[in-house]
Amino acid sequence: MSTVKKQLFEQLALIGQVLSSPQRIELIDYLAQAERNVEELSQLSGLSVANTSRHLQQLKQAGLVSTRKQGKSRFYQLAGADVVSLVKHLRQTAESHLAEVDRLMTTLMPQKNKTEIITSKTLAHEMQKNHLIVLDVRPTKEFDQGHIKGALNIIPEKIDETIETLPKDKTIVAYCRGPYCVYSYQMVEHLRENGRDALRLDEGFPEWKAAGLPYETTLSH
Repeated sequence: MSTVKKQLFEQLALIGQVLSSPQRIELIDYLAQAERNVEELSQLSGLSVANTSRHLQQLKQAGLVSTRKQGKSRFYQLAGADVVSLVKHLRQTAESHLAEVDRLMTTLMPQKNKTEIITSKTLAHEMQKNHLIVLDVRPTKEFDQGHIKGALNIIPEKIDETIETLPKDKTIVAYCRGPYCVYSYQMVEHLRENGRDALRLDEGFPEWKAAGLPYETTLSH
């Protein structure tokens, strides 16, 4: 094997090394939803600020995240949609080959196999017919930085206040951060208990955006 080819494999291995940390994969998951500073990522992940900063620097060195300065603050974001796709393929491979992943998913989301889903491709097509309502059940900050075009932001805690305001003649599709996010499962279950026709998007907003499907933001830098 040529020296150059070995060096290329070494560079590929750098990405694998960075993704070998569950903490860094978790930080990527949070950054896939919205850009954040170190302090916010520290709170979300439960890591110390110093540890969070160290993991972010490793992600940055591998070219998976970039930064933006605003005043004295530094905000981190994913370097591109391909990072979302990379983690998606990692997840799918683990789900296909590691039985423990399926067991953990069932433990986290016992209603998983009972929840009807709709794929992103099908949703993008059906939305044009105007017989669906799409609900984004992520935190408002994440919704503001990007969401499926036309989606409504309703956090799970407020569904009881708004459920009666939703048209009863339309199918409701709920989505959140991704396949491991319990909010969309809980939302669909709650809607069905209230007699609504509800489906869960099989993935989350990051995968929708990475696929080049229509999205919009309500904030600008």
